[in-house]
Amino acid sequence: MRDNKNQLFNEFEAVSSKEWKQKIQFELKGADYNDTLVWESLEGIKVKPFYHQDELENILSTKTNVSNFKILQDIFVFDVEKSNKKAKNSIERGAESIRFTLENENISLHDLMNNLPIENISYFFNLKFHSLDFIQKVADFSKEKNATVFLQTDPIGQLVKDGNWFKNLDQDFEILNKINVLNVASSITIQANTYQNAGANMTQQLAYTLAHVNEYFNRITAIKKPIVIEVAIGTNYFFEIAKLRALRILFNTLAAEYNHNFDCHIVATPTKRNKTLYDYNVNMLRTTTECMSAILGGANTISNLPYDALYHKTNEFGDRISRNQLLVLKNESYFDKVDNPADGAYYIESLTNQLAEKALDLLKKIESKGGFITLLIEGTIQRKINESAQKEQELFDSGKEVLLGTNKYPNKNDKMKHDLELFPFVKTNPRKTLITPIIEKRLAEKLEQERLSQEE
Repeated sequence: MRDNKNQLFNEFEAVSSKEWKQKIQFELKGADYNDTLVWESLEGIKVKPFYHQDELENILSTKTNVSNFKILQDIFVFDVEKSNKKAKNSIERGAESIRFTLENENISLHDLMNNLPIENISYFFNLKFHSLDFIQKVADFSKEKNATVFLQTDPIGQLVKDGNWFKNLDQDFEILNKINVLNVASSITIQANTYQNAGANMTQQLAYTLAHVNEYFNRITAIKKPIVIEVAIGTNYFFEIAKLRALRILFNTLAAEYNHNFDCHIVATPTKRNKTLYDYNVNMLRTTTECMSAILGGANTISNLPYDALYHKTNEFGDRISRNQLLVLKNESYFDKVDNPADGAYYIESLTNQLAEKALDLLKKIESKGGFITLLIEGTIQRKINESAQKEQELFDSGKEVLLGTNKYPNKNDKMKHDLELFPFVKTNPRKTLITPIIEKRLAEKLEQERLSQEE
């Protein structure tokens, strides 16, 4: 006996995608279907007005354990005592992971971790230096306390952002091979957020991330722990969901070639590229949708960006608001109750497939030309990202890409000159580098500089 659901749907005749398109074409009254309703993304993906099951074949799928995502609090360590106190306070207020960013090893690990809870809390150490001695101390702490510790070390990411290795290629990878065997949850991070923040399109972000990963698989002996991939999430809601799904599919496909049987651990943060100095409260709306994309795309850990991060030093109010955004999404929007919510959404499934296929094609081209590091040294990667960034910048400058409150409906009475605690623009630091670094730059920088110069 058929159940009520099947009886209900059997009342209706199936309608094919061809029939839907014919109906839409009739309603357009002579207007061209493609010119009127189909638009093309920066990745060259043509977005249609509707998607249908009969158009989806050989769909790639991945598990997204949405309900298990963790809320990460970022803490820049300058004063160890204050950082320890902030970590305790953040955990009491809902943070489930803490990330300490350290610029040098001259800090007391004991004082930093003093009386911090270990059970059900994970700790990330984002290191801006490459010291085996300090990393050994972190690993010893992890073993002694049975703590979940992620070491965020990424020599290639250092080369990408700084233009130089920590020491040099051979020494950096020698240290990394030694770190690889330490007793921590993860010892390698791919800082893929740089590519998005610098203006790479999504195909490039995925391909460069996978090429970045591939360099580590080729140069490190038997990676026996999960690799952390740190990504930036933009405001293109459905595309960003698909991007993360495609990333996990592509990573697992690549990892299988090296008999690496661990899924990647994705850490997501809202992009800086579309954040604005003027009408800064809109940044809260942007980060909310970006965090939602990260959740639905299957990020394991999410760190929100405070609405005032561009121009204010770290402050309790900004941190609390950004953390509460994630708490509301997790506990009041029921994202902690469901897994795989994007499955079966034909639009997202189609985007996932197309992004994965385009990124895989680009990855193959990169590898055929010598690999990621080779193309960085040649300047090819930098040139391609710059070309993509320029296309997006032209869209913003012409008003086709809108940032409300900045290039559309700006408040002319909004003044910011006297509220700047931080320099919110690209800083130039002329020096000798091995490669041209990949520079992160926001879309609104030029416009904001012009407005600041006109303020009284």
